Amino acid sequence: MAKSITVKVPGKLMIAGEFAVLEPYQDLAVMAVNRFVYANVSDADSHQLTLSDFSLHKVPWSWRETDIHIESGDPRLSFVKEALRVTYRYLEEQGLPIRPMHVLTRSELDDTSGVKYGLGSSAAIVTSIVAGVLHFQAPKLAEKDTIFRLAALSHVITQGNGSGADVAASTYGGLLQFSSFQADWLLEAYKETNSITEMLKKDWKYYKSKPIALPDNVYFCVGWTGSAASTKDLVNQVRLLKVNNAEAYNKFLEDSKNAVSKFLTGAENGDLLQLFQGIKANRKALDQVGKAADTSIETPDLAVLCKLAEHLGGAGKPSGAGGGDCGIAFMPSEETAKELALAWEKEGIKVLTISPSIGGEMVIEENDSI
Repeated sequence: MAKSITVKVPGKLMIAGEFAVLEPYQDLAVMAVNRFVYANVSDADSHQLTLSDFSLHKVPWSWRETDIHIESGDPRLSFVKEALRVTYRYLEEQGLPIRPMHVLTRSELDDTSGVKYGLGSSAAIVTSIVAGVLHFQAPKLAEKDTIFRLAALSHVITQGNGSGADVAASTYGGLLQFSSFQADWLLEAYKETNSITEMLKKDWKYYKSKPIALPDNVYFCVGWTGSAASTKDLVNQVRLLKVNNAEAYNKFLEDSKNAVSKFLTGAENGDLLQLFQGIKANRKALDQVGKAADTSIETPDLAVLCKLAEHLGGAGKPSGAGGGDCGIAFMPSEETAKELALAWEKEGIKVLTISPSIGGEMVIEENDSI
């Protein structure tokens, strides 16, 4: 009996708390959005891997001596390889047999032209593979907390850093209040235990995640400025400030914490004024830390995006590391959201039809055939 299963996981947008989330106990607001990565896992005679977006088709791979061996030297496969390795090690530790499978992924996070919008593609692909393999090989183990921890661990092992917020959004969906597990702590803990099962059981002492509901009467808008940004470079610049100007860095952490708290409280209480104040305060904190670090977080195009939102009674800010990519805005009515879209387009800002996505990773198709 052949089996096939398809899962989808959402991309993400950072809402408030960027950069600061890399420090312990700093909150971030992150939102899953309705652009998805799909993973199809099916029975096969041997292990094969197809990444449609990389034009890699039916690449052979194998599991030997606790490691994944992929018959391709393409460096873009590093995240995929680690996601498979961590998941397979976990299954092996559970004493479960592993059947040969064909893993196929397809992404709709980027534009059809190949333009990247900064919606968290590597994290979403990793999460889709972990979720797909677990749902296929051991559905009883495919709980969201397990998927998150496996995906977060494999993503950090590959990247060496990161907050994990993008993995959380892809796993759980919706709007989340998130505090990072701290990548350095996670890597050290993994090095000490060297057991995937023990890592899943361990208390990730810095980590916290909980869902937050957006008020029904607020309208979420996303605009793309037409230029991509390097998150890694921007993060490195801001982190250097911690050494070169600790006073400015610590002030930023305090300002970010207060701004995110204001946004989250406003969201929870349905207080749009407080929600808008939180977004404006976070925008200001990001702009100030960018200037202190001598790097442009709020580009001129992002400044226009934000000012137009404020002019129409809402609030806008860069999303993620800034320096380009997407900006977001929250508006008080459908009418002002439509006005903002027109105003953005006049300024050459591309309006993206993106909205919050609830539910996180999920199985959307499952087939058994003889």
